[in-house]
Parts: sequence; C-alpha cells; structure tokens
Amino acid sequence: MKAEIISVGTELLLGQIANTDAQYISQELSKLGIGVYYHTVVGDNWDRTVDAISLAASRCDIVILTGGLGPTADDLTKEALCSYLGLECVMHQRSYERLCERMKKHNITAMTQNNYKQAMFPESATVLDNDHGTAPGMYYEREDAHVFAALPGPPSELKPMFSNYVMPLLQKKSGKVLVSRVLRMYGIGESSMETRVKDILDAQTNPTVAPLLGNGDVTLRITAMADNLQEAKLLIEPTEKALTERLGEYIYGYDDDTPQSVLVELLKQKGLTVATAESCTGGLIASRITDVQGSSEVFNEGFVTYANEAKVKHLGVKEQTLIDYGAVSEQTAREMVLGLIERTNCDVAIAVTGIAGPGGGTHDKPVGLVWVGVAVKTSDGIKLSVTKNNFVGNREKIKFSTSTTAIINAIKMIKNL
Repeated sequence: MKAEIISVGTELLLGQIANTDAQYISQELSKLGIGVYYHTVVGDNWDRTVDAISLAASRCDIVILTGGLGPTADDLTKEALCSYLGLECVMHQRSYERLCERMKKHNITAMTQNNYKQAMFPESATVLDNDHGTAPGMYYEREDAHVFAALPGPPSELKPMFSNYVMPLLQKKSGKVLVSRVLRMYGIGESSMETRVKDILDAQTNPTVAPLLGNGDVTLRITAMADNLQEAKLLIEPTEKALTERLGEYIYGYDDDTPQSVLVELLKQKGLTVATAESCTGGLIASRITDVQGSSEVFNEGFVTYANEAKVKHLGVKEQTLIDYGAVSEQTAREMVLGLIERTNCDVAIAVTGIAGPGGGTHDKPVGLVWVGVAVKTSDGIKLSVTKNNFVGNREKIKFSTSTTAIINAIKMIKNL
C-alpha cells in the first residue's frame, strides 16, 4: 500500500514551525509495511487543500491529513476532506459531550458557535477521540478501499491519536508488520562502519539494513517484514548477531536509547551515583543526564567551573598546574575529575575542559581540543581515564560532541568494571 501525508498550515509553508508530524507518521507507517510515497504541504486554503486531497487519492491508497481541525475560520481540513468525499457533516454527540466537558474543566461556560464545528462529522466516518485537546480526528474507508484520515496538528495531540486509533485500524488493513531494530554506535565513522559490514549490506533482502547518521551517532536500522511480530523478530536476530560481532565495541544502545539514557540505566542497575565538572560545555553534560526520567536516583551534583579560580575552589585543581600546563590540558582534566570524585563522594565522576571556539585557539591548542576525564571508584581504588579529543564544527557542535564523548566514556568504563 502507498500513502501520502498532507500537512495543512500556512505556518509550515512560512517555515515558522518544523513539519515533525509527517516525520513521525512516516516512521510509524513503515512499521506496518506501508510505504510513504509523498509528503505534501499546503496552506490554509480551501481550494488548494481539496486539490491536494484529489491528487493524493489519485496516486495513493492512504491519504492522511494533519492540521486545520481547530475552531477558527482558517481551519478547513475536515470540511475540505468531506467536500471531496461528498459527505455531509452532522453533530457527533459523543464528541460534543466531550468538548463540553473539556471546556467546563477549563471554566469556559459559554461555547461559541465556531467550537461546535469541531464536533461535526460524517455519520459514516469513524471519529477519533482527542484525549489531549479539543479537536477529534476522523478515519474513513471508501468503497474502493481508499483510506482517508484527518488528524490534529499539535504533536502532543496527533501522536497519541495516531498510535491509539489509526495504527490499529491500518494494522488490520495491511495484514503485515514491519519491525525495526536500531543499533546505535559512537566512535566510528559511517564509511568505516560500512566497510566492516559491506557484505551484509550488499546481501540484504528481508531483513533490510540501512545506515543512518545524526548528532554524532552512526546507526544501523534492521527492518523485517512478516505476518506477525514474532516472525519479524526471528528474521532480525541473525542479522543483528552478525552486525554485533563486527561492531559490538562501538554499540552503546538500541532503538530509542540515547547516551544519557543508557548511562542513567546503567548507574541504576549497578547502584552507582555520578557527578560532573564542566568547563567548555557549561553544564550541558549535567543537563543531558538530568533530562532522563529517574536521573535523580543517580545524579548527585554538578559544577560549572568555567574560570580557573572555580577549578581551584571547587575541585582542588592546583594553581601551579594551571600555570604550568594551562586550563586545557591533561593534567588539569586529571585533577578536575579526581577532585570531583573525592569532594562529592560520588561513584562516577565526569570532567571536561577544552576550547569550544570560535576564538581562543592556538597552534598547540586549537579550537576543538578537549580533554575528557572519567573516574570510577572500585574495590581496588579509583579507575581513571583521561582522553584527548579534537572535535570539529562550530561552538554548539563542539560542546555537544564533548558531552556525548564524556557520557560514552563513562558508559564504557562502568561496563568494563
């Protein structure tokens, strides 16, 4: 089956917001073996929306519209779809009652006329409840088996509606499942990775293997199509095993894992705590770790020791070390991380010092030079690692690469205890 996603909203055309809805729906449809052939974006215009629906229906079996289901005059998606389908909208009692109840909770006593249209749907359509907003969606299958769906634009409303209601309906229709397993790697380039597994990539059929690159990660997505979930997983297993045998040293996580989520889970499993001391990253490492739900169980404290005086005061870095070697040096990074683990009584300490740029670099210490220190308490004493890194890119990219490398280095040390 072929699908087209039509995103409705002038704000999308103006670039005021990113079209994350289409990205999400495409990813979810791939799990069902439904190929997305087109992404269309159209403004809040009746005629152009109807034209877009007509074109989509002429070339695809499934047409999914997002946005334009609100109460204002320029919210025309549902009305344009019903006009194209030749369907008349009537009051949907359940949607009306839910709308009234939601407004009552928000202390809105008088419902305006434009709110009523959000509860108007064709009698022959399946109405999709909106558990996170006021605008329900709709799903309609035409006699020729074409499917049409209209969903709200806000991702917080669209994602649960699509997952809870649209996906099960499309699952029944497709009769197939597409299951993916993502291997997430760090510390290896894409070309080097592809060279190591070229024969596996060349021989792929079902499952398929697709390399991806983003945010410093290199990922391989293994995708299998089968009649059911169990069969798809069995197809994936031998390919995953073969890839892991060649790339296992670089794999830090799977599927939706992030470096920080893997670190937090690992710390929980081993009953360890972590603290951070950051210079060039300005608190980014601590921020990423504390973005993870449950990180309060393992994260003790963090220091942003940007100035040399702060390194001396909070971490016990020797003034003479800073004079002899400078703030960006192996010696300073070593004293930072050892001082951190001693003063905070944590089990794992992460410290970084470097030059994020764009200025401040020299021939001996160029922009992008970063020292990353990790210390871990063990029964035999403190295990220490201080690594030299040369990152490229702008200030933001260097800071992000530094934070990722620091977290990955901590993961590796903990796993090797």
